Amino acid sequence: MGLKYLTCAAAIVAVAVHPWLSAAVDLELNITSLIGGELDSDWTTIYYSEDKPLLLGNDEEAATGGFHAWDLNSDSPLSEVKSVTTGRTKLITAVYDVAGKDLAVTIAMPDSIIRVYELPAFTEIESAQTTVLGDWSALCPWRSRSLNDYVYLFGKTRAVQYLIRQGKDSVELVEVQSFPIPTEFSGCAVVRSQSKMIATAEDDKDLYIFDLKESTVAPEITKLGEAPDDVTGIAVYVSNTAGLDYLFVAQEDTIGVYEYPFRLLGSIQLTGLEDIEVEGLSLYQGFTSKYPSGALGFALEADPDVEGFGLVSLDGALGELGVSVNTAYDPRNRAGCRTRSTICEACSGNGYCQANGAGCACFAGFTGDKCDVFQCTDNCSGRGECVGPNQCKCQDGWGGLHCSFLLVEPSYETDQNGGDGDDPAIWISPVSAEESRIITTTKSTAGAGLGVFDLTGKLLQTIPAAEPNKVDIIYDFQVGRRKVDLAFAACRGDDTLCLFEMTSNGTLKEIPGGIQPVVPDYSVYGSCVYKSPKTGKQYLFVNEKSARYLQYELTSTCNGTLRTTLVRDFTGGSGGQVEGCVTDEDNGWIFLGEGPAALWRYGAEPDSCEEGLRIAYVGDGQTHADVEGVSLVYGAKPDQGYVIVSNKGVSAYNVYRRAEPHEYVTTFTITKSSDGQVDAVSNTDGIAAVGTRLNEDFPHGVVVTHDDANQLPDGSTSAEASFKLVSLERILGSDALKSLNLLDDVDADWDPRK
Repeated sequence: MGLKYLTCAAAIVAVAVHPWLSAAVDLELNITSLIGGELDSDWTTIYYSEDKPLLLGNDEEAATGGFHAWDLNSDSPLSEVKSVTTGRTKLITAVYDVAGKDLAVTIAMPDSIIRVYELPAFTEIESAQTTVLGDWSALCPWRSRSLNDYVYLFGKTRAVQYLIRQGKDSVELVEVQSFPIPTEFSGCAVVRSQSKMIATAEDDKDLYIFDLKESTVAPEITKLGEAPDDVTGIAVYVSNTAGLDYLFVAQEDTIGVYEYPFRLLGSIQLTGLEDIEVEGLSLYQGFTSKYPSGALGFALEADPDVEGFGLVSLDGALGELGVSVNTAYDPRNRAGCRTRSTICEACSGNGYCQANGAGCACFAGFTGDKCDVFQCTDNCSGRGECVGPNQCKCQDGWGGLHCSFLLVEPSYETDQNGGDGDDPAIWISPVSAEESRIITTTKSTAGAGLGVFDLTGKLLQTIPAAEPNKVDIIYDFQVGRRKVDLAFAACRGDDTLCLFEMTSNGTLKEIPGGIQPVVPDYSVYGSCVYKSPKTGKQYLFVNEKSARYLQYELTSTCNGTLRTTLVRDFTGGSGGQVEGCVTDEDNGWIFLGEGPAALWRYGAEPDSCEEGLRIAYVGDGQTHADVEGVSLVYGAKPDQGYVIVSNKGVSAYNVYRRAEPHEYVTTFTITKSSDGQVDAVSNTDGIAAVGTRLNEDFPHGVVVTHDDANQLPDGSTSAEASFKLVSLERILGSDALKSLNLLDDVDADWDPRK
């Protein structure tokens, strides 16, 4: 059965750390089955087919992104039943018996479209497609006691509740409400007998709980408890005893088992592979020949070279944990006594009838006494017509969230290159601005390194590096007796600072001392550069996901070998994962993006002690998670120019004035080119921009940005990354913004060497 007890010594240690857990049972279970090959995996659900149970899992790969289905009862490697390509996908769940149909609900990252498929045929119900821009990390269904079906979609700072029902002609998704959440939820599970949602925080030990009600009032979310380690997945085991259910809580290679609400019964350690990490738990509570007591499904990473999905048999384990086996469970059966639905005709089916004749509580996008009038957020920003519930028909040149995004066409895209890209930099040639280059990172192990492109996106060179994440340019740095330009990146593969020389002909090459260490036990992530206007010294900033920043002084020996010296160690942001950064060398500032939270400004000098200034924050009406790349367009004076920030979840970019108090200017998004040859930007990460006059295509400079899903003209998606090039004039000088004269604050003659 692959089940055994942990050693007595291990049990004694557990009791010593948590004496109140003395009755807990600790087990080991071998992983029973794996899929064949490798997949970028996050999330699972198990579909209780009347024919055969299926393990459903997401696919976050660029070219194959979507979801897959495997025969749960097949031998390892599991037999694949279906593969559906929708674009990179994190989430999928199953909803049962909606007007007699079983459904799979999923959302793709590139287009943010929720798609619904009828099971087990996997036929898409195209009329149910619903767009919801954002960066989403958890998805769970709930069937109310009135037998209405809902799905909850969780993101960085908010959740959206949808009613899924049979409409006039087909299945439809109707938004009930959107409500704030205290942190990013990366896992969720429903305790149906209690009408409770349990959610787990990203990279955290905390579990949260809230009531599930048919209401348009935002639920009160409270902490349920804390696991011993960061939680990576959660699932609920339904008991055959009324009101008694169990939580399975994953923490890397260990699954804690709790009696609801949070009494620890024991733990299951997964074995059979090295360095196991699981997430996205799901449970199967049925009988099969391979899994007579059911199975636990999960997304999996392990050594050697295992990435995908797996299953563990629960045979024998449940009894040892004191959990009665319930293989008679059927998610189609209702929990408890049925109640009358409050979705009523008096509210046009678009809201809940309130008790005691108190009127209607309308769903999102509806208003009026009978919920029969459409309404749209911010009245479509004054740039469109409200034609449906929160559905805007935008004026030409505007789109995105309630017509608030300026639509901008790309000029070029780079040739396909490498696996997972992230960040670009722009090098301005000292010979001729027309000979300037675009440098990009490939942070995946496949093709790891830097790419060099011309201003039409043509690939000129690649050079290997240890999974560089962000890249920046240093100009006119003294190396021995020479002045050279350098490309600098934080390299995640070996946690080093990587530097390369950029020659005057626009080619990268290695340089002595080009690999510099950081402090012990530090995992590099983002980076940027700064030259002090006070001292002329050159500095490198590097951060890890925890928001700890290190500032190094870069120097050279007389023989031309680079050296670094740590001069500052500080924490940026408010505790969330930090992403890109850029410095303002005239004003002595560093701007940094805190992914789930805000754009910040700090002093860039090594002796700076000034408090961080929060310039913009997620929820302010313009800023959306993740706050990723940050770039600066210089003006002729220190109070002229613009800070440009990418908002990954909505595939858009905010523009702020460089001058204090950094006033918000506009938001733009990059669309497909009019000839269809260059695709729109999706889930953008890094960004770089300069205002320098480069050539006829870029008379006021260029913006270069990462594109997560490189979609090809034939509709497929490339496995290799591309970056998009956009004329800055198309943004700041667009007809829609002409009256603001924004280009007047851009220095077309800016020279980074002066």
